[in-house]
Amino acid sequence: MTKKAAIDDMESAIMKELEKYADIAADDLKDAVRETAKSVKKDIQSNAPQGTGKYKKSWSVKNMREDSRSIDLVVHSRNRYQIAHLLEHGHAKRGGGRVSARPHIASAEKKGTEYLVKTIESKLKG
Repeated sequence: MTKKAAIDDMESAIMKELEKYADIAADDLKDAVRETAKSVKKDIQSNAPQGTGKYKKSWSVKNMREDSRSIDLVVHSRNRYQIAHLLEHGHAKRGGGRVSARPHIASAEKKGTEYLVKTIESKLKG
């Protein structure tokens, strides 16, 4: 797209176009973060240990903060957060011995990081 501007107005014209791009990029980045958070949640749920199913169902995405340029989302266990660490890393038993770890969070986090990078690159390339 070509726009004509006088030399004196060049600075303001460039700044206006850069602000438009920043707004578009911020929206794309926020969408990518939302998609990634949902993906991580589903991945954790699919790999989580299942006893009664309550732990698996307890995972959700919480919006911590959002403004026009940024978003902070957290994937967490709503009401079973106390056992997430124990399941992920294992723990000692009362009478001695250990319960083996059932890793399901770290792998989802790693996949989520890779997915976010790919998604951001594809959205910004257009």
